[in-house]
Amino acid sequence: MRKVHIGDEDFVLREQVELVYEKKVTPFGNSAKIDVPKKYRGWRAYVVIVKD
Repeated sequence: MRKVHIGDEDFVLREQVELVYEKKVTPFGNSAKIDVPKKYRGWRAYVVIVKD
């Protein structure tokens, strides 16, 4: 079951989760990237951008 709800202050994501971790976005040419372990190549992922 996939369900995403974004309210005023809450973010709810209902999904079968393999791993949750925090990474720094790094520059890559004219864009940016987030490195992930090779074993997750081809997997579906969520990227959540937060204000510092």
